[in-house]
Amino acid sequence: MPGVPASDLPAAELLRAWPSMARRLRALHEIPAGECPFARPLSAMFDRAADVVARGAVNPEFLDPDQQDVPPPLLLARLRADLTHRLAQEAQDRVVCHGDACLPNFLVDPQSLQCTGLIDVGRLGTADRYVDLSLLLGNARESWRDATDARAAHALLFAQLGIDAPDDGRLDFYLRLDPLTWG
Repeated sequence: MPGVPASDLPAAELLRAWPSMARRLRALHEIPAGECPFARPLSAMFDRAADVVARGAVNPEFLDPDQQDVPPPLLLARLRADLTHRLAQEAQDRVVCHGDACLPNFLVDPQSLQCTGLIDVGRLGTADRYVDLSLLLGNARESWRDATDARAAHALLFAQLGIDAPDDGRLDFYLRLDPLTWG
């Protein structure tokens, strides 16, 4: 597949490529979930996180800096308190998700700055669309030059997806769950 990882682009170019990346993600999310043979439900993600935490296998480098000094069982307990609500949301908004929608997995033509495709689909399956949205925004936040770029990227992403009122609590939940699932 042609292109370079979006993570290799300077901030200004990444921001110009961002709408086409959002459209690519939207196209994936528009595949009928019933046609996808793979599932990655929140219940399984949470069970995976519980296993990783129980084995003491959480990689602190994957955690946000504000979480790195918090014991992983406490991080998991905080997420568990919100689990029932998030399960209900997922039941209403299940789509085909990439599952690891971070910048290195979006390929972009460096000349046109158009997204040419997605790679590394090992975590692909039906799930809450906010799994992908949280990872994309969370992974990109260190790429931006300033808060203005970050706000623009956030607005562009949700505009391209047709989401008028993004759920920041849902974004935060999945962004905090994901690092507990890699171990």
